[in-house]
Amino acid sequence: MYQNGYEQYKMQSVNTMTSGEMLLLLYDELLKRLARAQVALEDENYDLFNQSVQRSKEIVQYLDFTLNMEYKISYELRRMYEFFLYELSRLQAGRKVAVIQELKPLVGELRDAFKEASKTAVV
Repeated sequence: MYQNGYEQYKMQSVNTMTSGEMLLLLYDELLKRLARAQVALEDENYDLFNQSVQRSKEIVQYLDFTLNMEYKISYELRRMYEFFLYELSRLQAGRKVAVIQELKPLVGELRDAFKEASKTAVV
């Protein structure tokens, strides 16, 4: 009973988010998945590692797919997302924590930039 109510709440919450809030949520989820992949790799839990990296790729692919190419910055973002996908594939193949440690700050900086942009857009 509570599970159904929680699912409804979650759906309503997602459906009422602004595009800026949704974008931040996706970046937060990407950072969470990268952190989970790092822990899984350190614990040699390769199933969880692969699931986390795969989910990270899906998030980046979604971010890339939803770009509005009417804006010049979208072309730069597309290049950044292609780089992220390349690095995630390299991570999956090589299982190197260093790749995660390189990616997390880049994703975090991009997330923070969008957060600041959404603040100024509201003003």
